Parts: sequence; structure tokens; C-alpha cells
Amino acid sequence: MEVQGRIKMVGETQSFGSNGFRKREIVVTTDEQYPQHIMVEFVQDKTDLLNNYQVGQQVKININLRGREWVNPQGETKYFNSIQGWRIEAAQPAGAGDAGMPPVPPADAFEPAGDLKEEDADDLPF
Repeated sequence: MEVQGRIKMVGETQSFGSNGFRKREIVVTTDEQYPQHIMVEFVQDKTDLLNNYQVGQQVKININLRGREWVNPQGETKYFNSIQGWRIEAAQPAGAGDAGMPPVPPADAFEPAGDLKEEDADDLPF
């Protein structure tokens, strides 16, 4: 899965506990009719992937959805979801450039149709 949009925020790397767990968050605003602010977390060695990105940049992030179950001290089961990034790359904004568009031939590449006669119209397949 992937999320694409403009970087709104890049957080600092956070370290937790004595085991050296690291996490870094980024917020991307999607380019759609109703833009969404999606928070994606990068963990452990993947936190360094965000070093070369900054606010305002258009990016594409490959993600995994993660789910966890937790039982609180009262015995109630709770569920939590997170979006975890594992790759990020710069992306072209929607409609920018001509990527994916076939080249337009020059005007002189077309030949005239020649003499068309009224009686030839019956030969058309439509």
C-alpha cells in the first residue's frame, strides 16, 4: 500500500526504553477532493529515511497497516492501529510534468485524407 501527498510535518526521532527502540513520525496531506492528514511512523533503522525530506515536499510512502490488541488493568480488550512506513521517495505533484503522457506528434506528421467523395460514405464501417 502507499500514501501520496505533501509533507506537512516531520518529527524528531524519539527513543524509548533501554532496548533502543526508535520512532519518527511524518504527516502527509493527501491531494484529493477532501485532503487527509495521514500520520505515518518509521521505526528503528527506517527513521533515517526521513533525513532528506522536508515540509512542503511531494512524496510517496510505502506503508504497512499494523494492529495490536491490549488488555487494560480492568480486563477490557482494546485494539490499536498504526501506519508504518518502510520506504519514501520524492513524487511529482498530480498533473505536473508530462510523465505517463504519450508524445504529441508534430503537425506536419499527418497526411491529408485525399479526395473524399459522397458515394464513398457507404463504405464506412460505422
